[in-house]
Amino acid sequence: MAEVPLSIKQVIAATAVLAVSAGAQAMTLTEGFDDVASLSGAGWALVNNSSAPLGGDWFQGNSGIFPAAMGAANSYVAASFLSTSSPTGAISNWLMSPALLLDASSSVSFQVRTAGDGFLDTLEVRLSTSGSSTNPAGFGTLLGTYSASTDNGWQALSFSVGALAVATEGRIAFLYKVSDVSVAGNYIGIDSVVITAVPEPATYLLMGLGVAALLLRRRAIV
Repeated sequence: MAEVPLSIKQVIAATAVLAVSAGAQAMTLTEGFDDVASLSGAGWALVNNSSAPLGGDWFQGNSGIFPAAMGAANSYVAASFLSTSSPTGAISNWLMSPALLLDASSSVSFQVRTAGDGFLDTLEVRLSTSGSSTNPAGFGTLLGTYSASTDNGWQALSFSVGALAVATEGRIAFLYKVSDVSVAGNYIGIDSVVITAVPEPATYLLMGLGVAALLLRRRAIV
């Protein structure tokens, strides 16, 4: 058997095919909130934009109020009416995913639960296409909403990104929203977040180059 080297054009063509093939495979971000304190280090952003004086950010779930949907009893992320310290303030408490490359095939699924007791809790799921920006003003696209004033147990929800014509870097945000804590707002939890994205071009290009290098060593029977 003799080694048959491929031409540069053949290598480039093979790499391009592999890149396209890899680009069609979705990547998935999953988060079960086992350790909320580690979210910032993993690229998540917590931004409390509620009425002053500010209260707390999103925090580790309280298993005494209700347990997580799965895993350890406190392995979910929560927010409460204490997001603002104003007795009549509004809550705008944001939990933003890491920056991801998203397209029309992307979606976000998760589980949500409220403590109820007659106080309305609202969660909005929003999209920003402003790259890694954490400015709440950039999350202009509403993907979906969940509201409840009673504890209905964990609810599984899924929303499509849908509106993107081309792959765009951005973030998905979970917004805990209450207009006036004197009449609404209690406690809300999120668990088991799954966001489907697309691989960064550099990722699948490296994959293609690696396999193309192997093709250079192709052998033929003579």
